[in-house]
Amino acid sequence: MTATLPPRQLFAPHALLPTGWARDVLLTWDGASGALTQVQSAAAAPAGVARAAGPVLPGMPNLHSHAFQRAIAGLTEYRGAGEDSFWSWRTLMYRFALQLDPAQLEAIAFGLYVEMLEAGYTSVCEFHYVHHDRDGRAYADDAELALAVMRAARRAGIGLTLLPVLYQTAGFGGKPPAEGQRRFIRSTDNMLALLQRLKPLCDTQSARGIEGVPAVRLGLAPHSLRAVPPEALREAVAGLTALDASAPIHIHVAEQTQEVDDCLAWSGQRPVAWLLDHAPVDARWCLVHATHMDADEYRRAAASGAVAGLCPTTEANLGDGIFDWNQWQAGGGAWGIGSDSHICVNPAEELMVLEYSQRLATRRRNVMATPAQPQVATAMTLAAVQGGAQAAGRAIGGLAVGQQADLVVLDAQHSALAGLDGADALSAHVFASHRTSAIHKVYVGGQPQVRGGAHALRQEARAGFVQARQQLLQTAA
Repeated sequence: MTATLPPRQLFAPHALLPTGWARDVLLTWDGASGALTQVQSAAAAPAGVARAAGPVLPGMPNLHSHAFQRAIAGLTEYRGAGEDSFWSWRTLMYRFALQLDPAQLEAIAFGLYVEMLEAGYTSVCEFHYVHHDRDGRAYADDAELALAVMRAARRAGIGLTLLPVLYQTAGFGGKPPAEGQRRFIRSTDNMLALLQRLKPLCDTQSARGIEGVPAVRLGLAPHSLRAVPPEALREAVAGLTALDASAPIHIHVAEQTQEVDDCLAWSGQRPVAWLLDHAPVDARWCLVHATHMDADEYRRAAASGAVAGLCPTTEANLGDGIFDWNQWQAGGGAWGIGSDSHICVNPAEELMVLEYSQRLATRRRNVMATPAQPQVATAMTLAAVQGGAQAAGRAIGGLAVGQQADLVVLDAQHSALAGLDGADALSAHVFASHRTSAIHKVYVGGQPQVRGGAHALRQEARAGFVQARQQLLQTAA
């Protein structure tokens, strides 16, 4: 039964609405569901209503996360034998993934999700692919590790889109999986059974209407074309659609040039072109990375309605390449940001690195501004929130009636922001405030999760994370 709670309100001198910046905005949300019921600009501040300590932004969705990889962030920055690349990094990551137990995964995810909230992410799409025990056998409860992720998200207070990963092969053409991938492998029937097991749990949590219990949305992540053969992709998507016709679907695609070359050798087509020709790609889909597309792929993928899932700091860290935003924008494509391997857990930095990558590629400034929003940070934030909400499959698309009250309040007294209005304060937040956080408060579904820049469980989350990482480093040595 849904709890009956009074409505809540916040008055914002400056707030970023889907149409742009507005002054004197009164935000009202349902106390039980956390959904915004009124967004009134040019309002008088009602007596007794809390006043935001600075400009109010929509919470940022994180559309791509591998939570366990946060524990190796910064630990692979050395050169091994020969030339380092994504593929050599992946070998190190696999070695680490083989050691995880459920308690360690939960501790790492909890620590990460608290970090995300403090940085201004209010929801996360978890691309969850460590499924089995260390020997590759199913746990007694086949959903053991997925449930660990759900518990971590609920405890932190972050919204979750859970994307169990289908992973079957080690390369195009049905190459058998490698030993280091043994914890990831599922048959298509087994994956669909897992989704059947998880869906009522996700639906129940989403329908509780209790403060502090954010919603969970269930989707599917076919890992990549190299890891999911065509027939399995078809059957898995059909099975998910039968379960929930609107459930999100995320897939890694065209992240590396070797992947493009291997796909061409296998099929005669580039990966994104093959996917568009052989799968029902539409607005439910998130094409994660999609870094290496030709002009026709950019045009067709943007027209499909799919979201491009960009992870700028991870893509830079792994040497993936640079997404061509100009071509994507020309086709009207949607996009959002993710922290992926969590080399960085800060949406402002992701936006900054994305804009800077475009400046380096084009040798121009302020590339991602638009005619409607000439302030780069404003334009990017609005686009990333909309694209991230679409990829998450949840009503988290900004400060508008019917959307969740996922709010980020900036600190107007922060040295980088002091004396600036909303648009300039956001610009300073994205491009000039990274030495110390400029975030004051974060709400998820109208429930405060971060106050004074800190999550209430920060110390507990950090201690658990550090302990789990130390255990893993000892066993993986």
